[in-house]
Amino acid sequence: MRPNRVKQLLRAGKPAVGTWLSLGSITAARFLARMGFDWLTVDVEHSLVNVETTTHIMGAVADAGCVPLARVPGNRHDHIKRVLDNGGYGVVVPMVCTRKESEDAVAACLYPPRGNRSVGGSVHALNFNATPADYYAKVDDEVLCVLQCEHIDAVRNFDEVYSVPGADAVFVGPNDLMATMRDPSGKPPAKDVFDQALADILAGCKRIGVPAGIHTFSVEEAKRRIADGWQFVAVGSELRFMTDGAKGVVDALGRSAADVAKY
Repeated sequence: MRPNRVKQLLRAGKPAVGTWLSLGSITAARFLARMGFDWLTVDVEHSLVNVETTTHIMGAVADAGCVPLARVPGNRHDHIKRVLDNGGYGVVVPMVCTRKESEDAVAACLYPPRGNRSVGGSVHALNFNATPADYYAKVDDEVLCVLQCEHIDAVRNFDEVYSVPGADAVFVGPNDLMATMRDPSGKPPAKDVFDQALADILAGCKRIGVPAGIHTFSVEEAKRRIADGWQFVAVGSELRFMTDGAKGVVDALGRSAADVAKY
């Protein structure tokens, strides 16, 4: 059975770098899976992608030797089960704000007696280059469960929320976290206040012994976060790569390019 290299890297205290797939393009995923990223995450939460396309993308990524993950639409057993049963090496679970939500996410990733994932599927074993018997026997040790920290209340109760056995990383969604820190008028937090929230998350991860992850928007930021101790690091997205490249061309030709990609 093929091991989950991302889980190996995180356990060894090393960074694992990847990017977001938000366009629903199998062809784009095939190319990116060969570029040297440790992992690629299909964004099923915010993109147009459906489960069938997600399955084909994860298969293409796995066949290229890269680790396929998916961010599920929400912290529900059926969302997590369907992604894993269709070949995901793990899930990124959004907006985890309570210990019960952390426990539910972890349980959905694991078969009994460690969790409550139901038995079924077919291509999951294919993506791990395993027999079904080997998959069911060993996959609990390979599936990656990443919990997202996207609300300031979760930061304030960090240890209680995220110190759940089976959580493999805590991943910051900077935009949502910042949104929950707005004042009553809608004004975003000051930079130093937001930076302190990120520092509190990183310190919390170190305190409970869980790798910290964050979405970054440039190579420079990714390098800085890794140097600070963040391990599960996303850099942009395939959409961002495409529009940044196009913007560079248009700007170089003396024209004005629009800034249209958020991720």
